[in-house]
Amino acid sequence: MPSPLFADRPAQPPEPGAVDALISQTRRLRVDVDAVRRDAVTDEDDPQGRWQRALCDLAVHQLDDLRAHLGQLKAGLPGDLADAPPHQDSPYRDSPYRDPAYQDSTRQDSARRNAPAAYAQPEPAPRLTGSLLSRVGSAEWDLLTDDVHWSEELFQIFGRPQESGPMSLDELPSMVFAEDQPILQAMVTDCLIDGKPIDGEFRIVRTDGRVRTVHMTGEPVLDSDGCTASMWAVLRDVSELRRSERAVRESRDSLQRHQHIEHTERRVAVELQEAVLPPWRGSLRFAHDGPAPLDVAGHYLPAASTGLIGGDWYDALALPDGDALLTVGDLTGHGVAATSSMAMLLGALRGMAVAGIRPGALMGHLNQLLETSVQPALGSAMCCRYDPATQTLTWSQAGHPAPLLFRDGTGRTLARPEGVLLGATTGAAYEEAETRLLPGDVLMLHTDGLTRTGDCMDDSGTERLLALAPRLAAARDAQDCVRSVVEEFGEGPREDDACVMVVRVGG
Repeated sequence: MPSPLFADRPAQPPEPGAVDALISQTRRLRVDVDAVRRDAVTDEDDPQGRWQRALCDLAVHQLDDLRAHLGQLKAGLPGDLADAPPHQDSPYRDSPYRDPAYQDSTRQDSARRNAPAAYAQPEPAPRLTGSLLSRVGSAEWDLLTDDVHWSEELFQIFGRPQESGPMSLDELPSMVFAEDQPILQAMVTDCLIDGKPIDGEFRIVRTDGRVRTVHMTGEPVLDSDGCTASMWAVLRDVSELRRSERAVRESRDSLQRHQHIEHTERRVAVELQEAVLPPWRGSLRFAHDGPAPLDVAGHYLPAASTGLIGGDWYDALALPDGDALLTVGDLTGHGVAATSSMAMLLGALRGMAVAGIRPGALMGHLNQLLETSVQPALGSAMCCRYDPATQTLTWSQAGHPAPLLFRDGTGRTLARPEGVLLGATTGAAYEEAETRLLPGDVLMLHTDGLTRTGDCMDDSGTERLLALAPRLAAARDAQDCVRSVVEEFGEGPREDDACVMVVRVGG
């Protein structure tokens, strides 16, 4: 039975009512945490969900341990620790811990000892049978009488039959990992020689071959002269707890790596998008040679989730023959794959337009390009060629929303020529349509993300765009028109990214 004279304070038994209250609170909290754990995402491909589940598992283990400790605190000191027969042998008679020379050397070295910050973790092993209390045991080693007392739970932790008797401090290292034996030796020496409390962990190999991690805390017991008479300790099997902590670390590291990869991919996608989309900001004026020059402005609207950088594009380009190329499009997917495919497609489109290929034939070539790409994708696109001399817009589309034409304060949707999605079928043919533009007309091209609601398209978004006709008629330039569109569609959360380009015909 430990003496009431401990190294730093007398023993103070807790009030039973307070312990009962703590046990009840711990039980309720454990139920709540377990409910959160059941609701946690369990998709193995979701790093965030794995990290959340690992944290919940760790919290449950810690609450189980806390409840077990409170239960032992309520029950009081185990009876077998006070009543067990003394060990008949004299395990300390020849112990190196009692050697004066050893004590002198350890006193000199004790100040230089550093406990390791972490230990290697054992492979997963089944839970010990019995209640949670079987994971916490206690022991006392009497330095004066050489008696050793172990609680029943400590025998269970070590997997040692009780008939074999408790182990002396000299015998204890035989079950400890070789690399952890200096840890145990340093803790015991600091306690017996320097009167320091014990607090550390080491790994043991049970008699059945299982590897367990044991946390040991304790204090020296002083006699009336202030000398160390015995050492008592509480040993706790923390194997499951440490495995849970390791799972949290691994899942957290996996989540951080996943987030880093996502951040890097997004940065590359943004840089690639910015490099490919038109470098001009504000309005672009060109096709001045004709009677109706164009004032062009465009804008990219990102999705609510900044990680969804897609393959949307808009472009306006003055062609060598004086015509103007106007195009918008959208490739499926997000991230680097989508933006790299968009860059390839837009580069090819510009090259073919400069070479004089008409919109319908150009769409056919883009379709063939997507079919043979190493990164198969689907895409919608609109390609327009404007002749300033005749004020004629020739255009073709591939599964894309039709342009909107605003004239004299009203708007309408242009009739689409036939054309399937790019990459959807082999050898697709794309029709062309012609529309004559008049001075003061406003032409709006956009991708479907601008008017999309959920996973479906409806006419409400188009109606909202057409309802902007009075504001567009009163706008000073194309950039002012784009600003009106962004004010109408860019404030709320957006599920997909989008592009809008406004072309205003001058007089």
